[in-house]
Amino acid sequence: MYSAIARNKRNTVLIILVFLLIIGGLGLIANYMWAGTGNWSILIGTIIGALIYVVIQYFAASSQALAIAGGRQIQKQDDPRLYRTVENLAITNGMPMPKVYIVNDPAPNAFATGRDPEHASVAATTGLLELLSDSELEGVMAHEMGHVKNYDIRVTMIVFGLVVAIGFISDILLRMTWFSGGNRNNNSGNPILLILGLAAMIIAPLVAGLVQAGVSRQREYLADATGALTTRHPEALASALHKISQAGRPMKRQNSTMAHMWFNDPIKPGVIDRMFSTHPPVQDRIRRLLDNATKF
Repeated sequence: MYSAIARNKRNTVLIILVFLLIIGGLGLIANYMWAGTGNWSILIGTIIGALIYVVIQYFAASSQALAIAGGRQIQKQDDPRLYRTVENLAITNGMPMPKVYIVNDPAPNAFATGRDPEHASVAATTGLLELLSDSELEGVMAHEMGHVKNYDIRVTMIVFGLVVAIGFISDILLRMTWFSGGNRNNNSGNPILLILGLAAMIIAPLVAGLVQAGVSRQREYLADATGALTTRHPEALASALHKISQAGRPMKRQNSTMAHMWFNDPIKPGVIDRMFSTHPPVQDRIRRLLDNATKF
């Protein structure tokens, strides 16, 4: 478990480097198409702009996610059951007590956000509180606390910011290419370069989305294992996953930009969308928990 967490943190650096390379590649293509060689202004501006955006997201994304979800912060007297469950898990893990939120939504779900354990928040929907038993609720919230403990919440925000930045940059460059036809001084006689540039701008967001989905899926497995290790009751988490999947209710306030943050996918994807799904199949998660029950 601890080696997996350490590997998880090392992979974070590699993931961020991959995204920065994609952003740098887009900037380099744009620089060559419009500024030509010897002038690196567009490349430098693209990288600096993307980094500024990610820094802003690093500090603001948590409150944005809670606002998008419609979360309402509670104290112990507002919902003793949920608050004490989170409080006990924080004590068990030796972690700071996160802020606790309730989302008024009949779909059973939960998520964690923040940039580190000292600035973390966890949220649960009213549907989750109504559906699950105490031990199942503890399993789900232990999973979310696992995201906090493993620093997944930080990675999620950084990767999310980079994915959005890549999509934004690609959109701008495509619009510039469409309306200007590329830099006529440098590339009007090189249609192959223009075609390759357009292809790169279209493919880059897709690649970024696939990487984001792959990262999120692996972190869901690790959070399941971390939660089960905390409670020593993997069957409860497996039972919660089964109940939630059987409920089959999508969130009322759906937002694809934060789908990866929820305990269960809040959006019911189509066949193509499953390629970019941020959650592994529920049956796989249940099987892993039950197969490794004796090891927890």
